[in-house]
Amino acid sequence: MLLAAPLQAWGASARFARRTTESAPTKSGVIGMLAAAKGMKRDDNTTLTALAELRFGVRIDQPGTQLRDYQTAQHQVTKKSMPVSERFYLADAVFVAAVEGETTLLSELDAALRAPIYPPYLGRRSCPPARPIRLSLHQDTDLAQALRTEPWQASGWYRRQQHRQATVTLNLLREALPHEHSSHAPRDQPLSFAAEHRQYALRRVITETTRVHNPDSTANRPDVPEHDPFAAVEETA
Repeated sequence: MLLAAPLQAWGASARFARRTTESAPTKSGVIGMLAAAKGMKRDDNTTLTALAELRFGVRIDQPGTQLRDYQTAQHQVTKKSMPVSERFYLADAVFVAAVEGETTLLSELDAALRAPIYPPYLGRRSCPPARPIRLSLHQDTDLAQALRTEPWQASGWYRRQQHRQATVTLNLLREALPHEHSSHAPRDQPLSFAAEHRQYALRRVITETTRVHNPDSTANRPDVPEHDPFAAVEETA
């Protein structure tokens, strides 16, 4: 899945008037987006259980920058001003996300992304995607390999900034296997999306790096000889 937009927001520990964002998409946010594409209701825990069992991973193709906004509101009835709230976003970020699981379920999700029942958004409803989310469906490969082999999806202007490098190093965050140990455990494993009682559990995450080809690289191009247009004038003089 390609997660690219002018603004994204992936909160894992946001509370009350301060709503932060993680530096990469959360599993709960992406699973919620897939559930919406399938038309799942918030209290449909049977469907959620099947989606939550999928292994999740994300590659940071373009980290973006954090943006802080603040919002004010007024009570509709009393007209009393509500507390000022802070909202944090990721601006100009691009991610490649993937889920691993049973083939039939992945095919259903792939079809749902082609024709979603509810419109997808990247963390918050105010963050619609800038490009189609659906990338590809991989078979006979695992989660990490699928993320490593997907072409670099960063914006053209960002790739050109790295034009001196034939390959670039990207961070990859994947859900740990049962036998793997990890000290990083965000609370973004969805247990319930019900509005009155949302629940999330801890999830162990492994951080790795991978190298991808830069299609805008000039590293392997033949050197262009320097040209001084005034050289001929000087020789004539």
